[in-house]
Amino acid sequence: MLKTTFSMKELVDQAAGALRALITQVPAIRLEDVEIEPRAHDRNVDILAHINVSDRPHVLVCEVKSNGQPRHVRAALLQLRNYAAHLGEDATPIFIAPYLSPEAQALCRENDVGFLDLEGNARVAFRNVFIERLVSSKPSSARRKLKSIFKPKSAQVLRVMLRDPARGWRVAELAKIAGVSLGHVSNVRTGLLDREWGHVSKKGLFISEPDALLDAWRDAYDPSNGKRISFYTTMHGSALEDTARQVLGAQSEKAVFASFSAAHWLAPYGRTGTQYFYADDAGLERLKRHLKLSTSLKGENVVVTVPKDDGLFREIVEPMPGVVCTSAVQTYLDLWAAGERGKEAAEHLRRERLSWPT
Repeated sequence: MLKTTFSMKELVDQAAGALRALITQVPAIRLEDVEIEPRAHDRNVDILAHINVSDRPHVLVCEVKSNGQPRHVRAALLQLRNYAAHLGEDATPIFIAPYLSPEAQALCRENDVGFLDLEGNARVAFRNVFIERLVSSKPSSARRKLKSIFKPKSAQVLRVMLRDPARGWRVAELAKIAGVSLGHVSNVRTGLLDREWGHVSKKGLFISEPDALLDAWRDAYDPSNGKRISFYTTMHGSALEDTARQVLGAQSEKAVFASFSAAHWLAPYGRTGTQYFYADDAGLERLKRHLKLSTSLKGENVVVTVPKDDGLFREIVEPMPGVVCTSAVQTYLDLWAAGERGKEAAEHLRRERLSWPT
């Protein structure tokens, strides 16, 4: 308990320092006093900054939280606005956290609450004063937490949920379908709720903001999760496709169309001279044998990726008999990571196969 109390006190002190630094950069504002954890009017607030603007007194009412995720921000905004309203029209509410994502910043704007984070993002507006500063940096802890929700085991859960975002899931049922532990589902649940990408209804957890979730997954996606091998084959055109379909239909080995090859069957946009596959070790050997693949340093026309985690094989689709592909979500992610041409194909696929009712 002592460690938690000290950490929060330290955070409030850092927040007060950041607020002072922000205010003193504006010549028109004179800082009179900064009260930390004042007790007044039978209400608690973390910081009261008394300032003077054009010979008129004003107060900045600040709430400091250690978690800047949207769910925690939303819960604090009403209380903060009510406290500022209690002080009168010469008070402006400010929310402060170690880091506020663009979504959290948008929440503050929607609720007419200023914000400041320790990364340097800030927005304070009242009377004829307007301060806004946005930085591109993101703390490593925030990057790690965001990436953790898209790691392979968590991704298995998300792929299942994105089949039908509006469907409610119980934790145990979702863990069974996704093939992961209850702990992994609980972690995904917390991540979705904190970022307000998911909500809980009487039927269970569901994805309320599938587009925002997919955008974040796309931006954080790491396509290097596996061994990528380039091959050359003398087969081409329909002969190559027909033989590949026979290989992909096998049950004992895992091999599926991926990337541009999967997109050709899911949402045709433009053909490429290279065929792409995901395969396990046994599936790779089957592809090499039947497609007559030889290792190629250049002039590749077949690319096979052997993923470190085989969870993506749990979410495969068969748009036509023998045409076994990665899911629309996985195909979208791989296309987006493939460069400019891939992004065009990804957006086409998203319009065709990944559009959800708003």
